[in-house]
Amino acid sequence: MDARFLGIAELVGTPRVAVVVDVMRAFTVAAWAFAQGAEKVVLAGSLDEALALKAHHPDWVALKDGPSAPGFDTVNSPGLLRSIDLDGRTVVQKTTAGTVGALAVKEASLVLCASFVVAEATARLLRIRECDDVTFVVTGEDGRADEDLACAQYIALRATEAGTEAAEFLRRAAESRAAAELAEGVRQGVHPDDVALCLELDRFPFAMVAASEDSLMVLRSCTVPALTDEVSI
Repeated sequence: MDARFLGIAELVGTPRVAVVVDVMRAFTVAAWAFAQGAEKVVLAGSLDEALALKAHHPDWVALKDGPSAPGFDTVNSPGLLRSIDLDGRTVVQKTTAGTVGALAVKEASLVLCASFVVAEATARLLRIRECDDVTFVVTGEDGRADEDLACAQYIALRATEAGTEAAEFLRRAAESRAAAELAEGVRQGVHPDDVALCLELDRFPFAMVAASEDSLMVLRSCTVPALTDEVSI
């Protein structure tokens, strides 16, 4: 696999296949939303867009980074989201980095959103699709977030070398600036379990595929079979 690891600002042109990585916390939260029953996650381009979508669809669940705010139902925290029943609901998500990264590559033929909790399923989907040219978008800290880079590198290796061990990549994420800020309460809208939940490897068996639907960037879960199963995705 020809894998490139770029920050959002470093993107030039439209990649054919993009894997957008935000470990702490956008795409850990999105995975938890699906685990809690959400039908889809709409990736909003701005707080105003998220609020407008919520106003137009009062039954949708809107969430954002940082502290609670009027118009939003909850915040971008896996520890908080895991207690919310989202069965059949639509979630509107706006975050500082993850949703921005996904929207930056929305024209790609395949856009996957990923974190450690869906790492193996994401790597397996890349193998099944025989993706040999992949751009990994490292969303945090202008492309320098080590938790996102570690996860991206791990997925890239798993997509080509199934025996790759995760321990070193998880260690890097655990020692990252983002993990420290979450643990120390520097960031707002945080649950005490958030860091641990973001470091749970392969908690969920699905990948997350983003595509344009009715002018919106919509993220959906995609169950990925074992490579021995005969199925087309």
